[in-house]
Amino acid sequence: MQESLQWTAPSLDVLLQGATERVPVHSTDAKSGASFEKLIIDGRQCFLKLVSAEDDWIMRVTGNTQWEFKVWQAGLYQRAPSVIDHAMIGMALDDSGEAPRVAMLMHDRSADLVPPGDDLIPSSQHGAFVQHLAIMHATNLGWHDDLGLYPLARRPLFFAPATIARELARADVSPTLRVADRGWALLSERDAALSELVRDVHRDPTTVAELLAETPQTFIAGDWKMGNLGSRPSGATVVLDWAYPGEAPPAWELAWYLALNRARIPESKADTIAHYRQALEDSGVETDLWWERQLDLCLLAMTATIGWEKAVGDADELAWWSERSQRAAARWLS
Repeated sequence: MQESLQWTAPSLDVLLQGATERVPVHSTDAKSGASFEKLIIDGRQCFLKLVSAEDDWIMRVTGNTQWEFKVWQAGLYQRAPSVIDHAMIGMALDDSGEAPRVAMLMHDRSADLVPPGDDLIPSSQHGAFVQHLAIMHATNLGWHDDLGLYPLARRPLFFAPATIARELARADVSPTLRVADRGWALLSERDAALSELVRDVHRDPTTVAELLAETPQTFIAGDWKMGNLGSRPSGATVVLDWAYPGEAPPAWELAWYLALNRARIPESKADTIAHYRQALEDSGVETDLWWERQLDLCLLAMTATIGWEKAVGDADELAWWSERSQRAAARWLS
């Protein structure tokens, strides 16, 4: 196994040369159609992820054109601050099948990851996650996407009814998409005003995206959910699965963290937001001129993305996202 800062193997065989004890793995937190293996190379425990649009519904609905491979080749993993452990060893683009597959070879960080479930994580771990997220964003502030990654205007359309319609017609529909389909229908019953606002964003995501583009942008990995996060003995935060990378407002990834991890965060959303903003300021980012606008619009756009999940959840959680979204629309879209 070659060890370098940015190793791209010419083939899957070269990437896995010398691999032994290969064991398929099913992750309880994995929602896509990617395949995973644990293996040993040169005496070290490794982890392999193989993903292609042929098997992965998330790649299909997001329009992923091997984004992680592009990010790896561009050196963005290597630019991560020292508080981030991406675990990546090397990648290869495998063209031997009907559809290209991206192979990602990583150090096995399973012992460091947040355990599955809905228990609250320790406050100290949550605090480190929020601080390190801000440091990563501050490190890449001003980054511009010239790689063709996930566009900001398409992010709110991830689970939009028109986006997932083709997947729902397939024989092998993801359970996640079945819940999303039910959730959008339920949202109109539980909160008609929010449902209409979400439909407005789905019809015209460009307006929100353009308003957000007037605020500072950074590089984001895109999927800071607990299933991808962990803590190394050194204190660094493990961040796996950079599946939705691109140029976006810092507050977008904060909103994603709040939306997907709400059952496990040991403090209020308001306190998490305040701690993240302070961590940005501590990293040298002045936020006074743009923070409220960016945060409001990101929470609105996130509701358009994940509002279906809130519609199948408890009333207080739905009410929080509804209030923040309608406030944002009244303040910035009127």
